Amino acid sequence: MSLLHLNKTERKLSLKNPANPELFRRIYPYTNISRISFDDRFIMPRPADPMFITDTTFRDGQQARPPYSVEQISHIFDLLHKLGGKSGLIRASEFFLYSDKDRRAVEACLAKGYKYPRVTGWIRANAKDLKLVKDMGLTETGMLTSVSDYHIYLKLQKNRKQAMDDYLEVVSKALDWGITPRCHFEDITRADIYGFCIPFAQKLMQLSKEYHLPVKIRLCDTMGYGVPYPGSDLPRSVARIVRAFTDEAEVPGEWLEWHGHNDFHKVLVNGVVAWLYGCGGINGTLLGFGERTGNSPIEALVIEYIQLTGDDDAAETPVISEIAEYFERELGYRVPDNYPFVGKDFNATSAGIHVDGLLKNEEIYNIFDTTKLLNRKVPIIITDKSGRAGVAYWINHQLGLSKDAQIDKRHPAVGKIYESIEKAYQAGRTTSFSNQEMKSLVKRYLPELFASEFDHLKQLAHNLSARLVVRLSESPEVRSMNPDAAGKVIGDFLAKYPVIQFVNLVDTDGKVVERVVANEEDKPKYAPLTRGTDLSSREWFITPMQTGKLHITNFYQSQYTGKLLLTVAVPVVDEQDNPRGVLGADIRFEELLKRHAELDPQDPTEMV
Repeated sequence: MSLLHLNKTERKLSLKNPANPELFRRIYPYTNISRISFDDRFIMPRPADPMFITDTTFRDGQQARPPYSVEQISHIFDLLHKLGGKSGLIRASEFFLYSDKDRRAVEACLAKGYKYPRVTGWIRANAKDLKLVKDMGLTETGMLTSVSDYHIYLKLQKNRKQAMDDYLEVVSKALDWGITPRCHFEDITRADIYGFCIPFAQKLMQLSKEYHLPVKIRLCDTMGYGVPYPGSDLPRSVARIVRAFTDEAEVPGEWLEWHGHNDFHKVLVNGVVAWLYGCGGINGTLLGFGERTGNSPIEALVIEYIQLTGDDDAAETPVISEIAEYFERELGYRVPDNYPFVGKDFNATSAGIHVDGLLKNEEIYNIFDTTKLLNRKVPIIITDKSGRAGVAYWINHQLGLSKDAQIDKRHPAVGKIYESIEKAYQAGRTTSFSNQEMKSLVKRYLPELFASEFDHLKQLAHNLSARLVVRLSESPEVRSMNPDAAGKVIGDFLAKYPVIQFVNLVDTDGKVVERVVANEEDKPKYAPLTRGTDLSSREWFITPMQTGKLHITNFYQSQYTGKLLLTVAVPVVDEQDNPRGVLGADIRFEELLKRHAELDPQDPTEMV
């Protein structure tokens, strides 16, 4: 409870309904950068009690990335519960309700039976959308109630009174159905706070009293215009906006949320200011995903909450790293190396931390015990001063090798990696080695450490072969087993797909019918492999002949080019499915690695 005595306002403000929109051209000139104005009115902080977080990862967050699957939403919802839902710090999560997939995701999360985060909806402010909430059995929903004249006059083509009447009609309908409405005051930092927002909020509080149900309000800084500065003026002052709602409209702080955007790099600090001046909830997304520049990162809000309250038990902070790893592993999102709390180098100094320094005292450079609190050890930055010990430490740390699998600094490959690093500096390099550069070096000298990536690339090769190599094997020219006809089709194929180094067509005895080399410079290396050469002992021939199915070998080193390859082999059959031979395509690891980001596993024919 606040120790400050607060005199509640008796003022009832009336709606202003001008003929023309108020666009605040003095501070929003549009053809110039927006202005921040001050009126020297200062108000004291009055922190919300309680302070909490709400989530919009599956609503606003999905507007900034490819949609999540139902299974992914279900798993991320589990992570939200694990991070802060158990304590109630992460109180609610909102969902779209429009598609069948949206509704299945809601059902999957409701079935978990978690108290927190509660599952809530998001709709437009109309009766048709509200029925979706009722049909899903949800007890709370956000609804879009835009409040700036930019939206009311220019987008909705209404005046303020028409907009308010329409909003109040849907809110009343929700209350009739026992649904708690959460009105999203969209674009609040360009709105007339006392001429529209507060009169509207007062009407909502009247409805709340009539129905004996909460009516919540989300203050949406849609364009990121909010500012945290003391003495700043409305409508941009976050503190003044919050206090107008708590003091003038008498909205309980627990019914208020702040939803910010990061257009001006203020999304986190604005949310925290809203907390400090009486707004109970801050709405955010995991890793800050959100429309345009994104929303308040939930993981940052968790850390800030603990800093403000000292409540270490409010969240399981190591889950933050688990969330980042899931986004990278399962969703293909690369977290920037310097991203706070979860980037690979976020707790490393740009000058480099040597292994000796780590052993002496990591606290010199580390913000807190990141191993304990985030399950993230302190990394080192590799330079020519790192030594073999530094290279070995980087490998073991960055690749997360178990104690038994860790690489010793005396390993020959570590020596070769460090020699490559030294040569770069001897040639004039002055910057440190990036994680990507180090990863490339380690792949070159210790490829066995990347088994999981090998598996991923092998799967890509499988996706590729399922469409391309199989289609090639079914062409009439290949089925004919005529060397010249088949050779021309195979040559055209290799010209289109340079990830494939070499194609072999052999008959049922394993003897070469035709072979085509992709690169001109490699042709002399394949000279010993002529028509009629017996390859019947090769795995890629034996397995398809025995099973009648496509087969992919493990990676191996080509005896002709020395390159790392895998072979995709498919049976060649006639129109009656009688075996005619085997078609084998050698895929180069280096090219596959280089081009795997270009491959769409659903449509590998688009690879160039």
